[in-house]
Amino acid sequence: MYIYENRKKGQGWKTLGTILITAALTFVFVKYVPDMFTMEENNSSNIERINAEVDRNVLVEKEQKNDTVDVVESNMKSVVGISVLQPDESSLFDVNVTQKWGIGTGIILSDKGYILTNQHVAKSKNSSVVVTLSDGEEVQGKTIWIEKNLDLAIIKINVEDLVPVNLGDSSKAKIGESVIAIGNPLGLEFQRTVTSGIVSGLNRSIVFEENGTQIFMEDLIQTDASINSGNSGGPLINSDGEVIGVNTIKITSAEGIGFAIPINVVKPILEKLEATGTFEEGYLGIYAHDKEVIPYINSKIELDKGIYVVSVDKFGPSGMAGVEVGDIITHIDDVEVNKMINLREYIYSKMPNDKVTLTIIRDNKTISLVVQLGRK
Repeated sequence: MYIYENRKKGQGWKTLGTILITAALTFVFVKYVPDMFTMEENNSSNIERINAEVDRNVLVEKEQKNDTVDVVESNMKSVVGISVLQPDESSLFDVNVTQKWGIGTGIILSDKGYILTNQHVAKSKNSSVVVTLSDGEEVQGKTIWIEKNLDLAIIKINVEDLVPVNLGDSSKAKIGESVIAIGNPLGLEFQRTVTSGIVSGLNRSIVFEENGTQIFMEDLIQTDASINSGNSGGPLINSDGEVIGVNTIKITSAEGIGFAIPINVVKPILEKLEATGTFEEGYLGIYAHDKEVIPYINSKIELDKGIYVVSVDKFGPSGMAGVEVGDIITHIDDVEVNKMINLREYIYSKMPNDKVTLTIIRDNKTISLVVQLGRK
């Protein structure tokens, strides 16, 4: 009996132990094993997501590189070399003066042979100009328009089947957007060199001296795309392959600070040239600065809007109409004017003898003056 009872009691403990172990294993299996599978699935999912993101980044990078290549290829034939014969010395009457070729860059604006460059490249209407096309052909050119205050000039060549650039809207340029510069740095040996960067700033103004005269350049596009001697007159191109500016100058005392003139100011000139073959410029007879430049002129002048008139041709259209130094022009006709380049762009769209209405603030009062444009 005792032995039997002991055997039975031992078997009971064994059975209970088996039940407890089974329960514990079941709990572990139910509680943790699904989580382990879930963790494994999550890890697998994370790895797949990371791989997909890497693949996507690689694809985006490839697309960006392809876009850059396409932008360059679509504009390369439209960039030309500009060589201008100029004297080494200031006097053209010195028989001992030697001459050299100044090198710059130009942009084909039209298949009719109009080429845009800088004024400091083209020099003057009397300069001898040679244009080097993308295929190496050299042709004689003639400067037909020049504006020193904008540092822009247009050259005409008689060549057919030219490939013009696609002009963008410089007013829509954004800080941080990607841009490409094409030009001839250091001469034609490195012609059509491509550099890239971003738009670093907008509506920039710079002041420098040239031949003892203080020069103001306003409303410029700042970029860190490398611009060197010879790049002058070349295009600044956005990621859509559109020209938004004309490269003009760099800060030599700093790296990565270059400037381009907004392309919009050239559009009305090109429209007239293509329509009539000539460009007659209306003459307003004033010079004004915006709020970016006025502090250089007079720090006491407060200018929140409009452009401040700093000089007036007394016998010119504006002077005869009553415009005075110190007037603030806020509108020309219905166009708001906050930058000098806005005024230029509008005047370039007009003809001599056209009438425009200037809205002016004078002594805290708003007045309107009608001006009949002259001929420049």
